[in-house]
Order: sequence, then structure tokens, then C-alpha cells
Amino acid sequence: MQYISTRGGVIGHYCDILLEGLAPNGGLTVPERMPQIDSVDLERWRHLDYADLATEVIGLFATDIPRDDLARLCRAAYDPARYASAEMVPLRDIGDGLTLVGLSEGPTLAFKDMAMQFLGEALDYVLEKTDGVLNVLGATSGDTGSAAEHALRGRDRVSVFMLSPQGRMSAFQRAQMYSLQDANVHNIAVEGVFDDCQNLVKQLAQDLDFKKAHRIGAVNSINFGRISAQIAYYVWAWLRYTDRLPEAEREGVEVSFAVPSGNFGNILSGLYAKLMGLPIRKLVLATNENNVLDEFFRTGIYRPRSAADTVATSSPSMDVSRASNLERFVFNLLGRDPHRTAATWETLADHDTFDLSAEQGRFESEFGIVSGTSTHEDRLRTIRAFFESHGVTLDPHTADGAKVAREHVEPGVPMLVLETAKPQKFADTITEALSTPIVVDAETRALFDAPQRVTMLPADAEQLRALIEKSALR
Repeated sequence: MQYISTRGGVIGHYCDILLEGLAPNGGLTVPERMPQIDSVDLERWRHLDYADLATEVIGLFATDIPRDDLARLCRAAYDPARYASAEMVPLRDIGDGLTLVGLSEGPTLAFKDMAMQFLGEALDYVLEKTDGVLNVLGATSGDTGSAAEHALRGRDRVSVFMLSPQGRMSAFQRAQMYSLQDANVHNIAVEGVFDDCQNLVKQLAQDLDFKKAHRIGAVNSINFGRISAQIAYYVWAWLRYTDRLPEAEREGVEVSFAVPSGNFGNILSGLYAKLMGLPIRKLVLATNENNVLDEFFRTGIYRPRSAADTVATSSPSMDVSRASNLERFVFNLLGRDPHRTAATWETLADHDTFDLSAEQGRFESEFGIVSGTSTHEDRLRTIRAFFESHGVTLDPHTADGAKVAREHVEPGVPMLVLETAKPQKFADTITEALSTPIVVDAETRALFDAPQRVTMLPADAEQLRALIEKSALR
């Protein structure tokens, strides 16, 4: 399997793109061809545990990793001892025709663990093979940072420089990141919003000399390793839902997925699963008040907002106005034409917008994507409603997904809502919704009480360069 850039050129194989991050021309890596699965594959995989299923799915993309080695990496990443549920990803009916896909059983209580735990193992594997080191530069709006740091902490060949927006994450998210004292973890709080952090990452990633000299890599969802690992849980969810059906009725059963979306990486993984042949009817994209993606999928016009216009919300991990992974979708939308994709992003750079309204009719008909927006009041009502009716507490992001999901439920089509995080990560919003404080357990109290280590930095690329030059692995 070869990988190419959305803006043209061959990048290499899977192990190459794990270390690469952005392509040298600023594009994102994508498979040269999309592997296919069918009903025979799905039935063959039905009785596998999560680690073995991940081996099968990721193995379609990681063709340069020997199967025994890949199985070992997945066994380590998806060791049940690292997860709160023996099922790894449990499914639960929560009412209103919705099924919750429990993706937050990992070490940082967020769906990002499902891919990041694998990526940590895979990076170590590749670096040992090449006798190399990697300095990961990433940006987080909340959960990516803690999941990456907990997956990479203490590793000898990887150092992590994680940018986060000052004052824009929950206290729990900050504590999960800033309390880590490992020498290879560097937390950097940037004056600004997530998009400022992401722009700094892109600036340094596009400086090819600096990137090469300091061995800069990425673990944001621009890293295709994350995308490939996330595809596995879409397949798992389809298998577990159809386990409920008589064997003769399973083949080709379509389900829909509702996905809270910020940087478009999670729902892109679902789109790739659909393009591979998983029977998915709709992919329901849910945004918060920073609803640039909802506007795009309703109109075909993409208008990212400035940092000043990106509002702080009660679902902070989705406070994103420039979704990096949208380029991968547009690449498919434009016939996988790198010239048209590059031209579209040149238009975006010049005018802060692009217009694909002529293609908007294909968003649902061809790709199954529909969208909607949820506000603070919406998520409070949704949290309250599901708690009162079914005794389930949704975190604010998952509540956004459930709110928009209910608008797109179709008779006879299961609607699966992807869980984003555990509610205790956002105690203030849960308390506001339910008028009852979340009980803080001893482990959480210890986390809040632990000393925190973070470097404050303005949104200045030169100061970030200097910090990396001082602390990077060589």
C-alpha cells in the first residue's frame, strides 16, 4: 500500500507516513487506493476480540508491517488491563432510537485513546527498526493532548510538544496533561484558541529544513495512523449491533453513526469505513456553536472563522474553526484530483473561503454526510433528558451528537452515537445540567491536587522554535 499527498506526490508506505505528519507540500497523506471489505470479511471477523479485529482492519493499510508484528502491537495497545470495560467498546441502548458506542473506556476517558494507544506502540516499533527518534508536535482542544501524552509518556525515542489554548480546556483536561512529570512530555499553553495552536503546528511542519533537523512528527488526526486505527471501531460497532439480529438477516444491514466533530478526523474514519464497504447509511456530523462544518455541509461554502470569532463553549474539544481533515474529504469529493485539491486550498489561503456549493448535492447522496448544530442550551437539555429518561449521563460533546442524531433518525435504521468522553471530565456542565454536583472520587481528587508543569507561550512561531531547539531529542 502506497500513500500519496492530497496535493500530489507519493509519500511512501505506512511506516513512513507514521513519522511524516503533513506531506512536504502541505497536503495530507491518504492511501493510493481504498481497500475493500465485504460481507464475507465481516462474518469472518465477527468472533474476533477487539485487538484481533484491529489487526485485521489496520493490516489493510499497514501492509509493510509483518502480520505477527502488527498483531503484537495491537495486543499491547488493546490490552484489556488498560481499559475499564472488558468489552473495550460496549454498546448501550439509551432511548429515542439511539445506541451509545462506548469509546471512552481507555486511560484518559476519551475516544482518542482508541487510536492513540495503538499509535504509541506503532511509533516505538518504527523508531526501533530505524534506530531513530521523533519529536511529536501537536495541538489539542482537550482530549487529543492527554491521550497522546499518556500513550507516549516515558518512551525513550519519542518526545511530545503539545500545544493547548490557555483557559480553553476543562480543569480535568488540564490536570490530565499538566500533571505529567515525564521528561519526554512538554506542555505548552498558547495565548489564543485551538486554531492558533494548530496554525503553529502547520507553520513548523511546513518548514522542511526545521522539520528534518529536529525530526518533527505529528499525532493529531493529520497522522493517518490515527485514522486507520479509528476505522476499527466503526467495524466493531457494526458487528456488535448486528450480533443482535438473526444470522440470516445480518448481511448488508445499514446503520447510521452520529459523530461530534471538531477537526473532522473521527467522522472521516467513518467515511473511509463506508467507502471500504461497511454498510453505513448516514454519517451525522454534530457541531457546537463553532459550526463552520455544519455550514459547509449544508451549503457547500467553507468559511473558517478567525481566532477572535471562535467562541469558548461548554463542549470545548469541538471549539475548532479550521478542520484539518476536511481536506481529505474534499480530495475524495473532487475525484481524488490533487491539482483541484491544491487549487482549492490556495483559494482558501488567499480568500479565507472556498465555494463547493455545486457539489453540495453529493454530500449526502454519495457520502452519506448530513449535519446539525447544538448550542449550550441544547446540550444541557439533552444531558438532562437522557439522565431523567434512561439514567445515562452524557458528556457535553456526546450530548451534541445525541441532539443532532435525533433529528436524523430514520425508521428501521439503527442510529449509533459515538461517545466522546466520560462526563466527569466536564463536571461544571454536568452540574449545571442536572443541578447536582458530580461526586469527585479519590483518584480525581489526587489528579487535581497533583503539581502541574506547563510552559506559557504567545502564539509566536519563533518562540516555539526556540523551545523545541532547546529540548528536542536528537
